[in-house]
Amino acid sequence: MGWSQSAGKPDSARLVGLDNIESVSITSKDRRILRGYKLKELTSKNTGSKGYLLVVQGNAMLADQIIGQFQPFAENGYDVYVFDYRGYGRSEGKPRFKAILSDYREIVDHLNSLGYQNNVFYGLSFGGVVLLNALKNKPGEKRVVIDSARSRFSEYGCPEDNDPLNNLPKNCSNFLVIAGQKDRIVTPAASKELLELAKQRGASVLEHPKLDHPFMDRDRSLHNYRMNAVRSFLLRR
Repeated sequence: MGWSQSAGKPDSARLVGLDNIESVSITSKDRRILRGYKLKELTSKNTGSKGYLLVVQGNAMLADQIIGQFQPFAENGYDVYVFDYRGYGRSEGKPRFKAILSDYREIVDHLNSLGYQNNVFYGLSFGGVVLLNALKNKPGEKRVVIDSARSRFSEYGCPEDNDPLNNLPKNCSNFLVIAGQKDRIVTPAASKELLELAKQRGASVLEHPKLDHPFMDRDRSLHNYRMNAVRSFLLRR
């Protein structure tokens, strides 16, 4: 995987003004430190958070580039976590596909061990591939948004077992799958099979004629529309 260079370098200046942010890390089973950030929920004082949101980003993104966009979840009582992939940003290791998949299974297990009552998930682009793999066979009801993910990742030489098509649960009633008809990175053709299967299995599907790839929308109003749709779905109870 050579995408880590495209993500750029971490920059703490991006975190200015986020008074509720803290650095977090876990150590993978092969002893690599995976670092990220947690936005602490802002609504409770003594009762604790309502749950956690794990954001799994695209393959050319760093945690510090996007975590500020999820402040509305903190304002609604959720702790928000975004980690740099191994070999990206502040995380150690080499960015190997199988290792990244393993890392996120460990991250989900770790967050689930912290005693949260609810957990919600947002995977965008490559992060959708990673998230579906990480959640496969995980018990419990959870709300999940998969945004602009390819139907198949085996086209890049990876095992078919890792294809999003093969990791969708049988019941997708708690899923929202998003695709933009203007997406130049994951084209409508590349996501079509995934959307169709998700819809057959009960998922909500948002196909928007003007949306581009996440965080690449042509104007702020489209970006806000996407983020509002994600937030409304994940916080629905």
